[in-house]
Amino acid sequence: MNALDTLKSGGKRALADALNAIEAQAGEASVTALLDEAYDAPRGHVLGLTGPPGVGKSTLISALIRALRDEGATVGVIAVDPSSRSSRGALLGDRTRFVTDPADKGVFVRSMAARDRLGGLSEMTYPALVLMRALYDIVIVETVGVGQSETDIADIADTVVLCAQPGSGDALQFMKAGVMEIPDMVVVTKADLGQLALRAVADLKGALSLAAGRRGSAAPQVLSCSAYTGQGIAELAAALLRRAGEGVDSGHRRVQGAHWLRTHLAEAFGREGVERLRRAGLLGHESTPFGQAAELASRFRRAIESAEL
Repeated sequence: MNALDTLKSGGKRALADALNAIEAQAGEASVTALLDEAYDAPRGHVLGLTGPPGVGKSTLISALIRALRDEGATVGVIAVDPSSRSSRGALLGDRTRFVTDPADKGVFVRSMAARDRLGGLSEMTYPALVLMRALYDIVIVETVGVGQSETDIADIADTVVLCAQPGSGDALQFMKAGVMEIPDMVVVTKADLGQLALRAVADLKGALSLAAGRRGSAAPQVLSCSAYTGQGIAELAAALLRRAGEGVDSGHRRVQGAHWLRTHLAEAFGREGVERLRRAGLLGHESTPFGQAAELASRFRRAIESAEL
């Protein structure tokens, strides 16, 4: 039995332990072997759910979980939370954010701290979703929020859903931020607000029609729903399951993996390099930061050019 099969037979506890190992022991041979196996066995469809804070992403996910489970789909959730400045852990936990049945083996929820990442995701989000993608039919990744820089979800998700709320001016803000090029689907939450929700749908359709040319494809579908009343939730779940049923091109998954590799190496060796410079006393205050930056960058280039890789 390989590592992935062992994980599958171990239930939620085994998955929780494996995710802990990914965060605490990244790079260990056993962790790497498990992730490699999971990467080559992509069972599920990854749904990236993003939108501004307060739009109701967590409430919507709770409703979506119930609807997807009613359709027989298993669901894994990765909720990326803001970080505590003191502990660097997630400020919000899944127990307070989602209403799920602890006894349901077809649902698993994990919170991750964003820490210093500005893209709306945690550094370990991609390895975690690769593992969960091998175990669940649908993996939902909820970002911290969306803004001009928080668009990383488009690099790891198979389907990106952008949430907007009525009466908030989200359509204009999204156009200014450039995030209209990200979503495959846009969902107006709080549809129970009636005319405000209808106006938001119309505004977003207009904004998305302008962005369609930049995307190089047709404008994303715009739906509305209310997690409070249940309006539109079944339709949204059905639309997501249809997209999942269409499958994902293997080349798309390879692009995702290559993007994570480049980002991971840049961040990992960037941190290591800065720490080495600090220990060597090369990050002093004797001169301006700009002069130091230029000098150290020049030394890095010379070292790279002379290195044999």
